[in-house]
Amino acid sequence: MAILCLSCLSRRPIFTAAFLLAWLCTAPIAQAHPHVFVTARAQVLFDPQGKISAIRQAWVFDPMYSAFVTQGLGKNGGLATREELAPLAKSNVESLQEFDYFTHAKEAGTPVVFGDPKDYSLEEQTDKSVVLRFTLPLRTPASANRSFSLQIYDPTYFVAFSMAEQQPVVLDQAPQGCSTNQFNAQPLAADESKKLDEAFFSGLSPGSDFGLKLASRIIIACP
Repeated sequence: MAILCLSCLSRRPIFTAAFLLAWLCTAPIAQAHPHVFVTARAQVLFDPQGKISAIRQAWVFDPMYSAFVTQGLGKNGGLATREELAPLAKSNVESLQEFDYFTHAKEAGTPVVFGDPKDYSLEEQTDKSVVLRFTLPLRTPASANRSFSLQIYDPTYFVAFSMAEQQPVVLDQAPQGCSTNQFNAQPLAADESKKLDEAFFSGLSPGSDFGLKLASRIIIACP
């Protein structure tokens, strides 16, 4: 079974083909999607006028990816520092633009447009997992009076997102009476799961939105 050489590749953003090659160094070529697993949390920021102004995100990566990006970092076996991971944080966030930051929101059914991310960082936590944090400002603050929906997913399911079990979404400076509800996707039927091999995912078009079928949906509503 062919195995690619990790040492031949430089550290790259996770959302590029180079990371897929590096990932395959420690897994069989026939490994099926998804290739990266992320546990996500979102903090919804409100402005003084009571409108949603930004989404602050925290993505915790799986052990394999975390070990990959911290390889060779940290002193005397210690944790990698934010300074050491800063170049990767920058390249990862910049590469996310191509994928709309895997963040999809609607205000009363109308898609929300985000501005450039800010306040981004990568950090290795005490359990050795790596977390990416960044803030996505809305180009135009949105009202939650008629509902605001939020989903975090990769349409092609190369990256599998799941919302954290504890406090997946929190509201910051929200008007009194605002609430959140999470609607989880229905699990795939057994016959659908059998079809999820590498050939299936390789044939997905950029607009297939397969990941949407497995994405949780967050609804924020204010009186």
